[in-house]
Amino acid sequence: MFHKKVSWLMLIVLLLGLLAACGGNTEAPAESDTAAVEEAASEEAVADAQVEEDLVAQDGGEAGGAGARSICMIGGADAFFAVVKNGADAAGAAVEAAGSKYTWIVLPNYDNIGPDMVKLTEQAVAQGCTALAVAVWDGAAQAPAIQAAVDAGVNVFMYNSGLPLLEDGTVPALGYFGTDEFKAGVALGGYLAEQGGSNLICVNTQPGAVNHQQRCEGAIEGMTAAGGVGDQLILPAETFGDAAAISAAVQAKIAEDPTIDAITTGSAADADAVAEALSSMGNTDVRQGSFDVSANILDRIASGEATAAVDQQGWLQGWYAVSHAWYYDQYAILPATNIILTGPALITADNVATVQLAVESGQR
Repeated sequence: MFHKKVSWLMLIVLLLGLLAACGGNTEAPAESDTAAVEEAASEEAVADAQVEEDLVAQDGGEAGGAGARSICMIGGADAFFAVVKNGADAAGAAVEAAGSKYTWIVLPNYDNIGPDMVKLTEQAVAQGCTALAVAVWDGAAQAPAIQAAVDAGVNVFMYNSGLPLLEDGTVPALGYFGTDEFKAGVALGGYLAEQGGSNLICVNTQPGAVNHQQRCEGAIEGMTAAGGVGDQLILPAETFGDAAAISAAVQAKIAEDPTIDAITTGSAADADAVAEALSSMGNTDVRQGSFDVSANILDRIASGEATAAVDQQGWLQGWYAVSHAWYYDQYAILPATNIILTGPALITADNVATVQLAVESGQR
């Protein structure tokens, strides 16, 4: 701006010189001429000030898009997602402190998971979410809705479930935060075999869901690789967390095959139901393994009632999903790898006491 002001001063000096040179006229320029010059200089100064103000807005304190971004996350309403939400809320608080908006969108249950997730994805687009973190459980149903969201300009990130669908290009997401569920299952099945298990059943109350299917397939692989056998106990989706229904099914399965000596479950709620079934039977010989972490699961591991749990660190999934969605949406910052794994890690009697310390504070 300074160099432009100098230019105007030089122009005025030149005009005065020319007037003085023409016929020896040494009078000052006409009042109207002076006013015109001053008006032009004033307009130039205003324009310069506006340019300078715009540059400060871009390079200075407040981000260019601050207040204009809306980061949304779709998650469940069970105990596991309460921990995920804690992580998401922690990141969301930072997002809001920076001037953007954060919204947690609730999936109330898993009875009709594919169509319900489609509706919530469409809702996110309709309410103006500029970035969306979403778990993909039903790829066939959810992929078109996610593609429509991307086409509408929404930056989509996946978390918790659906990694294979990102890897094969079925879901057009920018990244994934969660566990490789198959590898997690292999680790759990292998550990149960190490602890003496040889005949495993994996209780699946979400048949068709990508993550539950991978968990069971992995657990069976881990057991069979160690020389044992394994199979799925597939139950309808409405039995998810239904202690009575799961307990009855498990008791019937063990009565049918008394050689079953290891059971895995796909969620903390289902693990509680299996523990109740075995307790009511007086069966202390079956090795209990589960996915996810809860106070009940940790207590059972600490007491020796359960053998192990797969820790996928739900709090970290929530934190990563919201914070990275915002980083990209606001500043176009993206990690070098678009897959960030939060597990698997096994919780056993060796490390359970340390993990229990984080239950009350909501990270577990």
